[in-house]
Amino acid sequence: MLSSDKNIETITQLVEMVKHNFELRKEYAKLDIVEKIVRLLSAIALAVTLAIILAISLFFLSAAFAVWLSQFTGLVLSLVIVAGIYLLLLLMVYGSRKSWIERPLVKYLSRMLLN
Repeated sequence: MLSSDKNIETITQLVEMVKHNFELRKEYAKLDIVEKIVRLLSAIALAVTLAIILAISLFFLSAAFAVWLSQFTGLVLSLVIVAGIYLLLLLMVYGSRKSWIERPLVKYLSRMLLN
């Protein structure tokens, strides 16, 4: 009878330990998800900030290039040339979007979220 009580107590302790282990794993999964979301949001915030700074810089560089080019071609034609350069860049980026944008983004996100 004493052995039976001890076995029941051991099994009860084991069940409690399994419950505790499950709760710890659940809490760890929550913390891991929160960490990954925070990392993703901070990467998005950084990308947006850099994109805004790049866009502003590119705007002023384009305006300066157009003004400089207007000395040789006239203002309207220089603006058309700058717009044509941007259209060519747009076509290049669109044509190479898989290798330049999609694959690196997928690799970055999978590396960040799956580690």
